[in-house]
Amino acid sequence: NTRTAPLPTYDEVLVCTPDTEEEEVELIVRRALSSDSQNQKIYCLLGAEKLAYKVSKQLESHFFRLLQSSTVPDYRFIIFCNAKAHNSYVTTAFDTYKVTIPCYSMTEIQAYLSTHLNVPRGTAPVAQAFEEPYQQNVKFVFSNQAGMGR
Repeated sequence: NTRTAPLPTYDEVLVCTPDTEEEEVELIVRRALSSDSQNQKIYCLLGAEKLAYKVSKQLESHFFRLLQSSTVPDYRFIIFCNAKAHNSYVTTAFDTYKVTIPCYSMTEIQAYLSTHLNVPRGTAPVAQAFEEPYQQNVKFVFSNQAGMGR
């Protein structure tokens, strides 16, 4: 909720799919609840409602088991779920921790991202392939067909 905070790094985020494995989930939970997590990182599971039932159960198990043995009083671990995913095990298991995040306009989100995704001057990035007035490190390309747009 601050304009100056950096975006998460690759080791802080796990984008969940139905194919996400238990080991991946356990690893990010371990990172979040380990004593090394004191370095102000915020660990996130995105789309956790997409996890398979077995993996969701293991997420719950790992989280509460590691939480009991953790010495980190102020860990930072966020699970993002679709608000409409009422039949997800994850949304049910972590319901007591549920918070609603404020909604930002598309303009506010774009402004925030444009300040954090700028390409450093003097580099020759892939971002030059896009014809836009500002060069950014990240572009999202979506496709309705698998493998098209990667």
